[in-house]
Amino acid sequence: MTSTRETVQAYHRARFAGDIPAAAAELADTFTFRSPLISSGDRTGHLAGLPMFLQVVTGVDMISELYGESEATLVYDVHTALPVGTQRTAEHFRLRDGRITAITLIFDATRWHAVMAAAER
Repeated sequence: MTSTRETVQAYHRARFAGDIPAAAAELADTFTFRSPLISSGDRTGHLAGLPMFLQVVTGVDMISELYGESEATLVYDVHTALPVGTQRTAEHFRLRDGRITAITLIFDATRWHAVMAAAER
């Protein structure tokens, strides 16, 4: 059985490398995602916006990694080419049977509202 650390690190690396199939492989068939800006009830919906998001990411700096038997929390800075600049982010994972069943992304979305509104236009 894959450890929590291996699964979460594989997902994190794949996601920020833009490798959607590899990221999806770490997610359970029953999966939910929640963030201050979007929510999704499946892995396809969760990963659909990844290519557009990665176009503005210029780097990621890991601050902290905490692992338990069936959960993990990563804290990292996402550097962007947008006016939002660097976004401090916490990401909490729930796992079952070696796969990620839920992700909760926590960050201050205030600076993102203008970016999201401009993208919708």
